Order: sequence, then structure tokens, then C-alpha cells
Amino acid sequence: MPNRHRSTQFALAFAAVLLAPVAQAASDYPVRPIRLLVPVSAGGGADISSRAVAARLTDALGQQVVVDNRPGAAGSIALETLAGAAPNGYTMGLITTTHAINRSLSKKLPYDLLKDFVGVSQLTAQPYCLSINPKIPAHNVQELLSLARAQPGKLTYGSAGTGSLSHLAGELLAKMGNMKWVHVPYKGGVLGINDTISGNITGQFTTIIGTQQHVKAGRLRWLAISSPARSKVVPDLPTVAESGLPGFSVVGFYGIAMPAATPKPIVDRVSSETRRILQSPEVGGRFALDGSEPVGSSSREFTAFIRSEAERYAVLTRELGIRIE
Repeated sequence: MPNRHRSTQFALAFAAVLLAPVAQAASDYPVRPIRLLVPVSAGGGADISSRAVAARLTDALGQQVVVDNRPGAAGSIALETLAGAAPNGYTMGLITTTHAINRSLSKKLPYDLLKDFVGVSQLTAQPYCLSINPKIPAHNVQELLSLARAQPGKLTYGSAGTGSLSHLAGELLAKMGNMKWVHVPYKGGVLGINDTISGNITGQFTTIIGTQQHVKAGRLRWLAISSPARSKVVPDLPTVAESGLPGFSVVGFYGIAMPAATPKPIVDRVSSETRRILQSPEVGGRFALDGSEPVGSSSREFTAFIRSEAERYAVLTRELGIRIE
């Protein structure tokens, strides 16, 4: 027994020695600028959201949080960089719904979404609006479905690319609505919006902030919103689910993650500051006005959410037959 007691004491002392530098690093953090990798070009919704949070984190942490745009390869370039970064809290990255979807569509990703990262906090949840050209003789979801059934394969819908959330939303609508329309993938959602306005395609699932001005000007018509509940920004717009397709739900997300081995005290501190920022009217309130729901989850909650979303989209892409050749 005495030997076992001494062994235990030695093990505890040894662990304390090993953990001391980690604890010291966490208590001093941060002592230099922090990089936030964003997987899209400057100017889009993900970039705007990231910059709003980064500016407030700079104030909260006392060090500059610099947005580093790394677009390309459906978000893989940014996450590959994040996965290879030192796990010291000085490199963070924006994870989006696209990454959760890509996990089931590509078997050659240069990172493992569920093993290489730890969630810091979910920033927002974004519903999509079913938007169509106003010349289309449909003023609600059921009228669009009836029109598509009467002309199988004649109606078209755009997306931000094969495997994008707008693509999944269009295919889910077709499956649940028992109709067919032709998918037209674009290199970005804005191109599809422009073609919907010009009448080259029938419609597209779009964000509120990206099309609200066009709807007000009469260039687009919204039929329904993709979230389970109505949006506080457009409360008169019904959900797809209540428009005759119960269970329909397509909601995007943005969130911050760090390399998996980042010390927990560092992750928790950034998570706590991020949650506080999202509760502020300057950031969270602004997101809400733009049609996104500010979330602000804990590290544990967001890490679990990433896993659940990846598993959900694995099932959905298989059921819809979506794949990248």
C-alpha cells in the first residue's frame, strides 16, 4: 500500500509538471494577434458575420483578431489550414453548413471534421427563403408544386453549387412535394439570384439579407421560409412546413472552431466572450435584423452540434441521391 500511495503521488506530481506550461499559457492568453480563417471571399454573409464578431473579440481579448479569407475547394482550404495550425488558440476558423454537408459528399477531404476540431461557439442560424421570379404564376408553395407537376422538368432552380445547402433545399422540396424541377448550379448564390430576377431560371432558395431588397422592389417573390418556425424579420412569410410539407427544415449555420488539442481554458474563454458578444444589440441584434438568429453556444454544445449536423446531412444527401462526381 505505501508503494502504491507513493506511485500515485508521483503520477500526480508528474502530471502537474506537464500541465503547468499549459495552464500558464492559458492564463496569459492572448499575447499576440489571433487569426480567424474564413472559407469564403470578402463581402459575403459569412465574411460579414465573421468580421463583426472579430472586431468585438479584439476589444474583449485585448489583441487583434484578424480575418484571413481562404476561399476555395468548397471551404476545404481554410479548414485544412486550421487542422494543421498549432493548437494554441492563435488560429481559429469559421465552420459552416457546407463543411457538414461536404463530409458526406467527399471521401478525400484533407481534414476530419469530427476529429480535427473543437467547437468554440455557434454564431448564427440562417433560414432560407424560397424565391421565384414574379412572372411565375405561383403565389404560394402549393401553387408552385402544382405548376411543376403539370410541367415535369420544365421549371428550374438555382443553387450556390452542387452539394450546397440551397441545392439540398431544392431537392428536398422536390422530393417532399412530389414534383420535378431542374437543378442549375452556379459558382455562388448571387449568380442564381441574378438569373432568377432576369427570368433565366424559375427560382432559388436564398437568404433574407441577400434578397430582401429585390422582394421590396418587386424583382423577386418570396413564397415561404425554410426554417421550422417563422422568422421574426418577416413574420408574415409562412414556413414551407406549414405550407403543406410538414417536417421540411433547412437551416444554415456559422460557427467558430479551433484545432482539437487547443487547451480547454483558452477555448472556454473565447467561447464565453463570443457568447457575450452575440447577446449584444450591436452584433446579435444586427444579425437578427438581417434575418439570422444569433445563437452563442458553449464549446461542448457547438462540438456536439457539428457532429449532429454532419450525421443529419449524411442521411439527407443519401436519401436525395446527391453526390459530387
